Amino acid sequence: MLRSIKSLTVYVCDQRPRVILSFAVVAAVFLIVLGFCENIKAEEMSFPFNPGEKLTFVLKWTFIPAGEAVLEVLPIEIVNGIKSYHFLLTAKSNEFIDHFYKVRDRIDAYTDIKMTRSILYKKNQMEGKTHRDIVVQYNWAKYKAQYSNFNEEREPIDLLPGSFDPLSAFYYTRLFDLKKDLIIERPVTDGKKCVIGKLAVIKRETIKLESGTYDTYLIEPEVKHIGGVFDKSKNAKIQLWVTADHRSMPVKIKSKVVVGSFTGELVSATGLKGD
Repeated sequence: MLRSIKSLTVYVCDQRPRVILSFAVVAAVFLIVLGFCENIKAEEMSFPFNPGEKLTFVLKWTFIPAGEAVLEVLPIEIVNGIKSYHFLLTAKSNEFIDHFYKVRDRIDAYTDIKMTRSILYKKNQMEGKTHRDIVVQYNWAKYKAQYSNFNEEREPIDLLPGSFDPLSAFYYTRLFDLKKDLIIERPVTDGKKCVIGKLAVIKRETIKLESGTYDTYLIEPEVKHIGGVFDKSKNAKIQLWVTADHRSMPVKIKSKVVVGSFTGELVSATGLKGD
């Protein structure tokens, strides 16, 4: 569920209900939020998250409950000899959707402890009859990324300095002091291509959800590198609301594409730093 946050797409056919959950919308929303070093607030290496943080979202396509997505910061690990943060994103369809299109996706992302670049990226994708087991190794000595699916390797691609995988890029974004009209950029790669991701901070606003009322910034990432249903949608858009405090915690996600509107809303936040 996670093809680039890769597609979480739900189609409801006129003749027969058919719902498809795919990670490109969730990963496009959760993950394409990227950073630029001018407004970063991590100068003292004090990050707004810590191991143990867990954010749970309920997912809907229009008004149809579709499933759940969970973002977690797991314990720090040693990966390829490097002390690393471990970020986890899981997404699954609910029991009703399972009858039509069962989704069980997992993304594991690792960065160096200073949050300067990705170290390792893994995506296990199970959507209907589709199953992928993707691993991306980052070789910073050669500035190359090696993509494989079920151990079948593609030609390595060149890395830009400071490149992040899509999930780590989201967490890197949380290190920033946001403000209206800010444009944020950062190299991002899924192992198949390396691009400069860009987002804009649109405005500050208060939103009300079932989990509470939040003072937030609305940010919108570019969708031109996402592909999939976004390529087929004339006015495709992704919107993400994050808290306007030191945590920059995501509380709501919304996408608009040709097949309808997807939303994800925070329903639970535990293990927050400072709690």
